[in-house]
Amino acid sequence: MALPTRKPVFWTPDPRAGYRVERRPDGGLTVTFWRVDPYTVRHWRAFAEAHELHSDRLNRNLYDLRALDALPEEAIQYAVEVNSDPAARRVRVAVVVSNDAVREAVERVIALTPGSGAEIRIFTDIDEAEAWLAQPLEEMA
Repeated sequence: MALPTRKPVFWTPDPRAGYRVERRPDGGLTVTFWRVDPYTVRHWRAFAEAHELHSDRLNRNLYDLRALDALPEEAIQYAVEVNSDPAARRVRVAVVVSNDAVREAVERVIALTPGSGAEIRIFTDIDEAEAWLAQPLEEMA
C-alpha cells in the first residue's frame, strides 16, 4: 500500500522573517509568529496568497500568535485581503493569542470578512485550539 504524498508547503524560510510554517499531520499548517515587522508581514502575505492558489481541499490551519503583543494595521489589512479570497472558504483557522490587543485585532479581521473567508476561532489555550481543529470538516463543504 502506497503512503499518501505530503502536500508541499509553499514557504521559503527567511531568517529576516519573524515566523515559520510547518505542515500539520492533518495536512494543514501551523504558522508561528514571534515578530510582525513590515518585512515579516509582507513575506507572510506573499506566502499566504501563493498557498491559497494551491488549496485544493478543506484544510485546518493553526496560527500561533502568543509571542505577539499587538498586530500592526498593515498586518490586519493583509489578513483581511487573504481571508477575502474565495479559496479561504476551504480553511478552518484556529488563532491562539495571549492578550486582548491581539485578540481584538483578530476579531477585526473576522468582522471585516463576514461569511467570505475561513472559519476562524480565537483561543488562548493551544490544546483547545487543537481540539477544535480536530473536529470533522464536512460541515464546511
